[in-house]
Amino acid sequence: MEEEYNEQIANPVSYTEENIRHLSDMEHVRTRPGMYIGRLGDGSQAEDGIYVLLKEVVDNCIDEFKMGAGKRIEIQMEDNLRVSVRDYGRGIPLGSLVDAVSMLNTGGKYDTKAFKKSVGLNGVGAKAVNALSSRFIARSVRDGQIREAVFAKGELISDTTQSTEEENGTYIFFEPDNTLFLNYHFRPEYIETMLRNYTYLNTGLSIYYNGHRIVSRNGLEDLLNDNMTSQGLYPIVHLKDEDIEIAFTHSPQYGEEYYSFVNGQHTTQGGTHQSAFKEHIARTIKEFYGKNMEFQDIRNGLVAAIAINVIEPTFESQTKIKLGSLTMAPEKDSDGNPYPLSGISVNKFIGDFIKENVDNYLHKHPDVADVLLQKIQESEKERKAIAGVTKIARERAKKANLHNRKLRDCRIHLNDLKGAKKDEENDPRLESSIFITEGDSASGSITKSRDVNTQAVFSLRGKPLNSFGLTKKVVYENEEFNLLQAALNIEDGLDGLRYNKVIVATDADVDGMHIRLLMITFFLQFFPDLIKKGHVYILQTPLFRVRNRKKGVYETIYCYTDEERIAAIEKLGPNPEITRFKGLGEISPDEFRNFIGKDMRLELVSLRKTDAVKELLEFYMGKNTMERQNFIINNLVIEEDLLN
Repeated sequence: MEEEYNEQIANPVSYTEENIRHLSDMEHVRTRPGMYIGRLGDGSQAEDGIYVLLKEVVDNCIDEFKMGAGKRIEIQMEDNLRVSVRDYGRGIPLGSLVDAVSMLNTGGKYDTKAFKKSVGLNGVGAKAVNALSSRFIARSVRDGQIREAVFAKGELISDTTQSTEEENGTYIFFEPDNTLFLNYHFRPEYIETMLRNYTYLNTGLSIYYNGHRIVSRNGLEDLLNDNMTSQGLYPIVHLKDEDIEIAFTHSPQYGEEYYSFVNGQHTTQGGTHQSAFKEHIARTIKEFYGKNMEFQDIRNGLVAAIAINVIEPTFESQTKIKLGSLTMAPEKDSDGNPYPLSGISVNKFIGDFIKENVDNYLHKHPDVADVLLQKIQESEKERKAIAGVTKIARERAKKANLHNRKLRDCRIHLNDLKGAKKDEENDPRLESSIFITEGDSASGSITKSRDVNTQAVFSLRGKPLNSFGLTKKVVYENEEFNLLQAALNIEDGLDGLRYNKVIVATDADVDGMHIRLLMITFFLQFFPDLIKKGHVYILQTPLFRVRNRKKGVYETIYCYTDEERIAAIEKLGPNPEITRFKGLGEISPDEFRNFIGKDMRLELVSLRKTDAVKELLEFYMGKNTMERQNFIINNLVIEEDLLN
């Protein structure tokens, strides 16, 4: 060892002018994509890079709409691999088309006169899309002329200009580079959610997605109506002014649910505007009733949306999912003149609006005020009823944090502020996961083969309690649920969530399915936001292993379905060895490493408006009703031995 060290000193690596490289704009984006679009991914998650590419293109169309140019956007998706976007705005000035889509720090949005309160202020968006696409086409139509520039991986291939009778506007086509986005596919449901959000925030805008028209007439009120999975206790309160719009109601569910936006950008991780809204909505309601209320009781069951416009907003990362701005506008514009909202803090702006308008609303609508008061009192009553249990449970959880025998923790957590990185592609916090397993053998296999940096394991003892129809008291009374809540750190909401992915990992048999149902029931009952924000997954594990010895080495294929098994037998025949995995515990740790690594198959647990959650849970998890009995009897498949 010492010899090696001395050798290194004797022969240091040279560091000369040759080591200094200048990357072109496009090269830099391709070399460091995480700096521009966050993570790459394959499209299986809504935060993956391919959706950021689409968003960057659509953002430019939205900015045109905000400036009063172009009320229609057409989006075409081909084979879930390629996208074209056409707007009918002013069109990019023809002379600057190539620069606007290929030179970083070139854009019209530095001039705040041409684009006020836009999202794309940094001259990066379209260039990043260009650099990360195997094929990219930009067309601009202005006043009878059309210019088209074609690129491949950021390199200009052709550039032509000719006359046209087309309407003014911009056309962008891109195909993400599959050498960067490995095995990617766009998922239509993620795209539709994104486009709907654009229409909620821009009433009067029509988006045509593969010919299907998406439009909103009532803004954030439509957003809440489309996303709520249970009926509001009172009609949605919808209030708006020039630079702010809010909508809220209370639902019978536990927890809080927020949708926040800045300049049309969906800030999925909130920020200064969401924090201000939470604080002031609770304070205003408390002051309206003039009673000694706890903020947590006021906000329990709250479902709300807030959208604000900020001049030159500051986000905490390039992907713009968390607002960092403290003020509504800079002190002065480029000519040295103050903006109308110069120096006013985001907190004060939102606070003043809520104080005046929500207070007025409650005075004008005593029926809503009565329902709201009843909800708050019920929340308070339930909280006090379980106060004793909660105290004991918290003490138990504190001890558990020191030594939670059910938890095999990892080193990196989602809420580790020190672990944050500007380059989100390589931010390990986003990979932080917890596997919820059942039984010693399964948790043993996962524990031995997991990545100790980012993968934790929580072991259930047998089947958890069926929590359907029970109050939150059960979360604290049931040791297992309480320790799980403590491990996830979600007692006071999702802000402190320790793991980005909560993965239910059970056997692929009837008992395993039942445990999945019980866990999903628990989350739906008490932490629905965990599912709505896309944190809960089901681990898919192989049912079969098919292998055959070739040239003294086993060639192995793991199969997740019968179809995959048949295909594997055909590929590896003749007479391959077939193993059926009955449970996770039967898979050796060395093999298990393949199923929870980079190519892990996860199925996202999602919740939509159309899901009648209460009715579904009642049917599957409620008392043994005649309805369910009859369903089982009517759907029984009786297999008979047929004798020849």
